[in-house]
Amino acid sequence: MAVVSQPLDSIPHRRYNPLLREWILVSPQRTQRPWQGEKTAPSTVQAVHYDPTCYLCPGNARSGGVRNPEYTGVFAFDNDFPALLPDVPADVKPASSPLLIAEPERGRCRVLCFHPDHSLTLARMEVLDIVRVIEAWIVETAALSELAWINHVQIFENRGAMMGASNPHPHCQIWATEHIPDEPLRELASLQSYREEHGSCLLCDYISTELAHPEARIVIENEHFIALVPYWAVWPFEISVLPRRHFGSFVELSASEQISLAEMLKSVTTRYDNLFEVSFPYTMGFHQSPAHGQGRDFMHFHAHFYPPLLRSAEIRKFMVGFEMLGMPQRDITAETAAARLRALPDQHYAG
Repeated sequence: MAVVSQPLDSIPHRRYNPLLREWILVSPQRTQRPWQGEKTAPSTVQAVHYDPTCYLCPGNARSGGVRNPEYTGVFAFDNDFPALLPDVPADVKPASSPLLIAEPERGRCRVLCFHPDHSLTLARMEVLDIVRVIEAWIVETAALSELAWINHVQIFENRGAMMGASNPHPHCQIWATEHIPDEPLRELASLQSYREEHGSCLLCDYISTELAHPEARIVIENEHFIALVPYWAVWPFEISVLPRRHFGSFVELSASEQISLAEMLKSVTTRYDNLFEVSFPYTMGFHQSPAHGQGRDFMHFHAHFYPPLLRSAEIRKFMVGFEMLGMPQRDITAETAAARLRALPDQHYAG
């Protein structure tokens, strides 16, 4: 492997992602001044606290016809149009070729409304309200993991129409699957391999590396968590949220860690909104230990934020061309993105 003597912020280079064991191409010379150009006018925060047409607001009928209760806190229910079903045939018609492989996949899909107020986002919610959401994530993880045939619980939020969110009401989805999906399975394999080779946790060691140079890629720190732009980030303002303590699952969060995580989620999403003074779109999700104790020793609980915006509310990063046919590529370095996010105020631009 070649040793680079020239600063990485001025030459094309590639960086290795040890979690997914893949490379990303970084081309900083393409955008020497990434903040030049368009500036989006600040958007006003909508104050529609209740929308009679919203199928997630309290008391309203959902698209499937079921009426929501007049909930006053967190509200969870089975998805009316789930991608997975708990009861599917145990076998499928045998394939006519070894290249045409399929098998049944059971699962459950849940929806969790964060708050009855239609206008809120994580950035605009109170910390204690976010703690209640985290408590619900713990309950949902525990309940779904008790099903003998469930092996993975994936909690994720698609925020904004740009990310395919069909409803602006603050909510997330929880998909519990019979098999561990590809992305967390790749991470698990990397974490296990690293533990076997080095005798330590990959993400614990990575946190120590980042804390040794907090001015490089760390955006926010609190008592129990750090938020950083990963060295190998693909999306322009990608953030990973990592606990300082090694543990694997939502159910292992202490009471103080729940508060710290709530504070971190609010701080990250507030900075995102402040970046272009808009309600910032993203996909966010947590990777945790599989159900039934698999991989608990080497899994390190963490969250990924994948936001698409690049230079303004209208200019986004697209994964096309070389990225689809070759490898992921970015222009803005992780260090530049982290510096930009770190410099933003912790108070929301809309007050």
